[in-house]
Amino acid sequence: MECCRQLVVLVDVLLVLAFCGHIAWTVKASSQCKQALSREIRPHSVAITEFGAVGDGVTLNTKAFQNAIFYLNSFSDKGGAKLFVPAGRWLTGSFDLISHLTLWLDKDAVILGSNNPDDWPVVDPLPSYGRGVELPGGRHRSLIYGRNLTDVIITGDNGTIDGQGSVWWNWFQRKTLDYTRPHLVELMNSTGVVISNLTFLNSPFWTIHPVYCRLLLVLFDHVIVQNVTILAPLDSPNTDGINPDSSNDVCIEDCYISTGDDLIAIKSGWDEYGISFARPSTNIIIRRLIGHNRNGSGIAIGSEMSGGVSEVYAENLYFFYSSTAITIKTARGRGGYVRNIYILNVTLVGVDTAIRFDSTFSPHPDDFYDPNALPVIERITIKDVIGNNIKVAGLLKGIEGDTFHHGLHGTAHIFKDTLPWFPQKLVNLSRKVSTPTILQIVTIYPIICGVQVIKTKVLGYILVTISTNNADIEPTDPEPQNKDSAVKDIKSYVALHSLFVED
Repeated sequence: MECCRQLVVLVDVLLVLAFCGHIAWTVKASSQCKQALSREIRPHSVAITEFGAVGDGVTLNTKAFQNAIFYLNSFSDKGGAKLFVPAGRWLTGSFDLISHLTLWLDKDAVILGSNNPDDWPVVDPLPSYGRGVELPGGRHRSLIYGRNLTDVIITGDNGTIDGQGSVWWNWFQRKTLDYTRPHLVELMNSTGVVISNLTFLNSPFWTIHPVYCRLLLVLFDHVIVQNVTILAPLDSPNTDGINPDSSNDVCIEDCYISTGDDLIAIKSGWDEYGISFARPSTNIIIRRLIGHNRNGSGIAIGSEMSGGVSEVYAENLYFFYSSTAITIKTARGRGGYVRNIYILNVTLVGVDTAIRFDSTFSPHPDDFYDPNALPVIERITIKDVIGNNIKVAGLLKGIEGDTFHHGLHGTAHIFKDTLPWFPQKLVNLSRKVSTPTILQIVTIYPIICGVQVIKTKVLGYILVTISTNNADIEPTDPEPQNKDSAVKDIKSYVALHSLFVED
């Protein structure tokens, strides 16, 4: 028991050390979120119907949106303006936003994306990608698009923006597209953007894509008390929820997301193009996220992360009946780095893999990538993960010859009687490690936690705390069938592992 007490103290010390590097920027990010909420009411307002729009779901209203926004641009230096979209079904092609604009969707207002690809113009590829994500060349522009903007609000009384993406998914699966599919909302090189109190449905590709942006919030509005919801069929291809891309000072709060791919994916460019563009994603805040998927992750970093990703803080997450909870995706040739990632208070139910580091995502933009450009992954902290009915607690799949530096710090409470453990892949070293120094003790219960490491070295340790004797660590329904036996067998253990692959 004295040994266990020493280990628990050591865990606390290690976690405190891990948290120190996050204190300064976390305070900054918290104040940034509150500051962006203090917005004045726009002094000028018009309704889309004043410009000839018809909300019958059939009439194409692209010109009406364009003309209304062109008119409102005259108020940009007079406090800005609001474009009001009343109840109705407003079919449109792609249209541009302007600075100092509020796009407001009333209750029962639905903006519908056109099913005609000609209504989604083709634009140049992003410089940090070098080509379209799916196909060489350009890409279709998003339904709602903005570039080089300041002070933009997309909000409403729980109105809906529906991309009607099924036609795009069919074209993609039949390989009949000439260009990469469009996003539902894309904002480029913009600052001071707020998205709140809306439902986003059926995006053709990624749903919300802020790229080269700063100070962007997707949040719960504390006055209207509505959530941001993002929905697409669980089998829809690549319908990511929110993808901050080479952006900084991003806050995502109180969202429910259920899509066919990653709920949130943080990116920063693709191979040699992302390395050359050199614009990282940093200072990303994610709070109170609920959702599920079948083919992606709750929170993913990468796989396009060549410009670097750092200072990511996520807390109070709930993922259920999903493929993976937390993923870091990289590949040989990506370069870049993923560092200073802090994830806290995660609840999982029916998730296949809780934590996955996978460096085998191989698609490249072309043949000119540098195979010696290896990603750096370091200082990853994941704390307080409660999992029920989890198939695999962790999978670390690296690049042969590359290294995870101080790979993973954190605590986990996992309930599952058949959780796999792969001792043949690991060498558990019961010796001191130079950085950081840990006790010469290895205690493991494969029945409770398992981590598989393939083709990688972990410099440092993986730290898992199992503490099932507290009444407050109660798994969410459905209850694990073997919970009582697990608690009986495992009272309070701390497993500290230095995990190395055999040469």
